[in-house]
Amino acid sequence: MDYEKPLFFRVMQYAAGADRDVIDMVSGNPDWEPPAALREGLREYAGFDVEEFQYPPSDGLAELREEIAARRSVPEESVIVTNGAGEANYLAMAEALDRDAGSEVLLTDPVYPYYPGKTQMLGGEATYVPVDGDGRLDPAAVRERASETTAAIVVNTPNNPSGAVYGESTMRELVSIAEEHDAILVSDEVYDHFDHSGRFSSALAFDSPNRVVTTGFSKSMAITGFRVGYTVMPPEIAERARTRHMLVNVTGSRPAQYAVLCALRETGPDYYERNREMLAERLDAFTDALAEAGAAYTRPDGSFYVLARFDGFPGTMENVERLIDEAGVAGMPGDAFGDSRTEWIRFALVTPRAEEAADRLADYFV
Repeated sequence: MDYEKPLFFRVMQYAAGADRDVIDMVSGNPDWEPPAALREGLREYAGFDVEEFQYPPSDGLAELREEIAARRSVPEESVIVTNGAGEANYLAMAEALDRDAGSEVLLTDPVYPYYPGKTQMLGGEATYVPVDGDGRLDPAAVRERASETTAAIVVNTPNNPSGAVYGESTMRELVSIAEEHDAILVSDEVYDHFDHSGRFSSALAFDSPNRVVTTGFSKSMAITGFRVGYTVMPPEIAERARTRHMLVNVTGSRPAQYAVLCALRETGPDYYERNREMLAERLDAFTDALAEAGAAYTRPDGSFYVLARFDGFPGTMENVERLIDEAGVAGMPGDAFGDSRTEWIRFALVTPRAEEAADRLADYFV
């Protein structure tokens, strides 16, 4: 089977080869400082005895799993520490499709491109559920498309790319639909610390054998390179996923997990609040400049992405390359996220040059 290389890499490679200064707004690599305790944990780890440099338990450091379980009010045996949220999603989708409960995977449109990529890789069949103009998902639309062949329902809240946040009633209904059709709801909540609306509800609020949550610390602690994520699964699914995780990865990084554990224990809510406030300021500046350019744009309720639409300039790879070459701003083509946002371009606000990027776009389009 041939797998298509994610478009992210094509855009980043093109931007890296440009003959001018380019502001990178392609991928969600936070530019702010990680928690101070994380750096301290790494320095401490460097002085440990050599046995601490060997394999940790395959499903994660016991202390980290205990800390996660306590914070999420779930049994420790439900927690598996993974190679980022990406592997957590892979494990959840793989186990959903391996239960002989069907091959269909319900995805939203727009969709984070790695979900359909994983669906194809795992031999599933993607069916897309439309959302409204603000990215909100109507559970009735999911119920309408779910059937006896539905193996998984994959959602992302707060959402990439739309910025939508799913509230309590939506999550309750999605869990209920999964139960009715013996499907697995996979709720990717990696942006949970970036809820600007106050409406976010985790799927963990609903105890169910058909509910899996995936998340990680890449975004919330600004450590995408550490690759520390986790999944919370019902015990019967978790046991199988542990074996798959061991066969694919053997285990994860012990020092990275230790540093995350230190940061979890010693970082207060003010760290996350400061980052949300900083992003809100960037969002205001970026969207103000887009408005001056006459662009349509989304204002996210969560995460840190903005979708923008410029008249007569659809979100194709060709136009993204033009913006890189002629405006010095790199974003993601909307058609990478499905059929419903092909007129749009997605920009990640994880750069201190977000306002400058918006000014460049305004100058280019006005």
